[in-house]
Amino acid sequence: MQRSPGTLALAVALAASSILHAAPDDRVELRFEADGALVRVLSLDALRAACPTERVDVDDPYYERPMSFHAVALACALEAGFGRPIAAAAREDFTLRARDGYERPATGAQLGEPGAWLAFADAHLTSLEANPLVPRFAPITRRALDPAPFYLVWSGEGQNDPHAHPWPFQLAAIEQVPFERRHPHTVPTGEPAGSPARRGYALFRSQCITCHAINGEGGTVGPELNVPRSIVEYRPVEQIKAYVRDPLSFRYTAMPANPSLGDDDLDALVAYFRAMSTRKHDSRARDAAAD
Repeated sequence: MQRSPGTLALAVALAASSILHAAPDDRVELRFEADGALVRVLSLDALRAACPTERVDVDDPYYERPMSFHAVALACALEAGFGRPIAAAAREDFTLRARDGYERPATGAQLGEPGAWLAFADAHLTSLEANPLVPRFAPITRRALDPAPFYLVWSGEGQNDPHAHPWPFQLAAIEQVPFERRHPHTVPTGEPAGSPARRGYALFRSQCITCHAINGEGGTVGPELNVPRSIVEYRPVEQIKAYVRDPLSFRYTAMPANPSLGDDDLDALVAYFRAMSTRKHDSRARDAAAD
């Protein structure tokens, strides 16, 4: 449901040291959006002009080792991008979008926590004195991905669990938008508050939509779960629950295990999938019919 830390990350990074990723500064930029409208695009130069650059040490869950990055404080970057302090948006919803199709919802309160940093380079591989500045990252995860243009990292104690705190790499855009406005067709409309389907929706929203879509809305790293056929229409329920709990017992995949989900949680997710199977919204099928 989320991108899992790569078990071979250190070996990959060492083996791939000859193919370190680099990009010129004019290609390193971050988009800031609100309700689908562009607010501002800031280059790395602009972000560094607005926010002090720090060297940050973190316990990295994806590299699976201590890492040092050149970074700017996320709170400062958000204020530069949106034109107001993140503390003023503590009750608002945000979506963090990565180049590879990963999307992570977060609240303003969470993004405003101390310890959040917008990393733009590996400190061991990039000299800030170089002119021009060429940010470099070692490949990340067993897929040897380039984390550029930005990697959201956390330096505080207890903040290195990507289930609890967002650690998106390849971060390209931050959008301020109410979750249900951005993803209206993921909502189990008509289901009463507190129902299993509503509880499953809350779980999907917090843990699954990063990689998976319902009705075409959500992440694209993992498969769509509702159209054209819902997962509950072609997979046995017990198999779905077992797979969500321990994907690697079925196949080698980037999807992490979810041992923290209890039986009631898995039943609620299935209830949500069943509810959405009767609420399909397939824009791709309609577009094809129109052609």
